[in-house]
Amino acid sequence: MLKKFVLGSMAAFVLAACGNGGGNASSASAPASAAPETQVAGSLLERINNKGTITVGTEGTYAPFTYHDESGKLTGYDVEVTRAVAEKLGVKVDFKETQWDAMLAGLKAERFDIVANQVSLTTPERRATFDKSAEYSYSGPMAVDRKDDNRIKTLADVKGLSAAQTLSSNYGEMAQKAEAKIIPVDGMAQALALVQQKRADFTFNDSLALLDYLKKNPNSGLKTAWTASAEEKLGAGFIVNKNNDEALAKISDAVEELRADGTLKKLGEQFFGVDVSVK
Repeated sequence: MLKKFVLGSMAAFVLAACGNGGGNASSASAPASAAPETQVAGSLLERINNKGTITVGTEGTYAPFTYHDESGKLTGYDVEVTRAVAEKLGVKVDFKETQWDAMLAGLKAERFDIVANQVSLTTPERRATFDKSAEYSYSGPMAVDRKDDNRIKTLADVKGLSAAQTLSSNYGEMAQKAEAKIIPVDGMAQALALVQQKRADFTFNDSLALLDYLKKNPNSGLKTAWTASAEEKLGAGFIVNKNNDEALAKISDAVEELRADGTLKKLGEQFFGVDVSVK
């Protein structure tokens, strides 16, 4: 899930989201509380061309995108896509774990070469400072209801139905606009529980967060009721500082190769149960 929607207490299921294992590139992680050292001299393009090591800013606490598995290994969808891109480029990758609030500031200060953490450049300020590679995942609004309820087929069908939503979120506003009856909740975990208990008819949230939940809870009794159109989805890619056009082009080419050879599809299915690299 991209860092673009208010996901309520999505942390209960995926912020540990809004997803992978293994790669040939090496991974070294710094504690989230540690301030990463300034990047070594030389441009990102030089490091790629010289088959060097690129540093990647990521959270490490944002499952299923970037987190530590039971063995302590850093993994997740964004992490494994990064490793696959690094393999395509012939470079090593050094992951630097940092808090979300400091991540783009660290990139701007050149403590990282790139950021891989479900980032979308949705504001003019970010687009003026950073560039984004070819997108490796897409997400947008999704509605989930019970498997025994087939009333929702289009967005218009939610009118008059009860929606479990956090009032301050984009999704709460979306439900109100669609003329659903709002049942206030603290976050996604509570919303899904109310739908299961038949105390609410459905809930809106980010598609990647909900797909992650449905994959991890196949016996939840819930299903996807509606998904936003491709035009309404936002894409996440690798984020770099401006003026790295040649390096960014190489990274984007690697992403497109991974899309073409099925690697992104495989990783999406591993972490979400579906291919999230296409709209």
